[in-house]
Amino acid sequence: MTISSLPNESVVHQLMQQALEEGVFPGAVLLVARDQEVLLHEAWGVADLASGQSVTLDTVFDLASLTKPLATALAVMLLVQEGRLSLDASLAAVLPFMAETDKAGVTIRQLLCHCSGWPAWQPYFEQLRQHPKEDRRRRLAQMLAVEPLIATPGSATLYSDLDYLALGLVVENISGLRLDKFVKQELYQPLGVEALFFNPLDAPPRPRDYAATERCPWRGGVLSGAVHDDNAYVLNGVAGHAGLFGTARAVFTLLQALLSAYRGEAGSDLLTPDLVRAFWQRSGDSGWTLGFDTPSVQGSSSGTCFSPNSVGHLGFTGTSFWMDLDRQITIIVLTNRVHPVRSNEKIRAFRPRIHDALMEWFLLSSS
Repeated sequence: MTISSLPNESVVHQLMQQALEEGVFPGAVLLVARDQEVLLHEAWGVADLASGQSVTLDTVFDLASLTKPLATALAVMLLVQEGRLSLDASLAAVLPFMAETDKAGVTIRQLLCHCSGWPAWQPYFEQLRQHPKEDRRRRLAQMLAVEPLIATPGSATLYSDLDYLALGLVVENISGLRLDKFVKQELYQPLGVEALFFNPLDAPPRPRDYAATERCPWRGGVLSGAVHDDNAYVLNGVAGHAGLFGTARAVFTLLQALLSAYRGEAGSDLLTPDLVRAFWQRSGDSGWTLGFDTPSVQGSSSGTCFSPNSVGHLGFTGTSFWMDLDRQITIIVLTNRVHPVRSNEKIRAFRPRIHDALMEWFLLSSS
């Protein structure tokens, strides 16, 4: 679907077609909106190179690290709103197995904004896959407990999957529900967002059209409908840092609900305006809010035109969203750039180009 009020539609089409020809990604869905009006929602390319299946507006993408803001951070937000969790609670208080470790004093706030001191990533899957599936979450907890910090908590910002692996365990320990079940029951179902979900590996496969991701050597083939992230995969497809699947429309619906709460609009009573605003406030000198990224001064994936009062996030599989809170502009780009190999990094240069092309028109049209 396109809306004729987007004058540089041809420029956008040229950029998207060029990206396909240059192998930036096999397929993509782009959704552009101002306020609640969708101005552009189109699909390009193929979901699976082998079958030639086309991407459609209903294609489901592995959202990768969009799981962090759209599932885990929002789950924490709900628990804070309900008074079941404090942003300044320590890990020792909410995960007792951390009490005797150097992570005991790390707070929920520090985990959300990536300043716990944990390293960015560890290949836990290599060890976890050797253990029975039912024992892997307990093993993960042990591995996180003994993982050495590489910085004093609160002293530096380092984007870390480990922060969100821990937050996933926090949500599960406090709520008594596995993360996928908690966000479905408490967040997605109340908002009517059906096409946003985790795909647990022990559950019957959902009959969806998926965008394929990597041809993985240790998993024996091209992944489609199974989470791409290695660590999330061995945790049954459900983890705090990765595992969420969805369509561009579903991502937009959730973001609009958050934006409505941010603006204090009537009917947006799932989350309070003050709490959403607090989560979207930058944390000190960090470029991070509580769960969301903000545009950096140089080299931002959002390009050069988003206002400082913007939030967004990237996903390793080639997914992203950015929202300019001042201008009420949302741009969602979902791709399968890791299909068939994860080494393809051409999307790094593409992201700011497509964002700038769209934002420049918005700025010109409003001047």
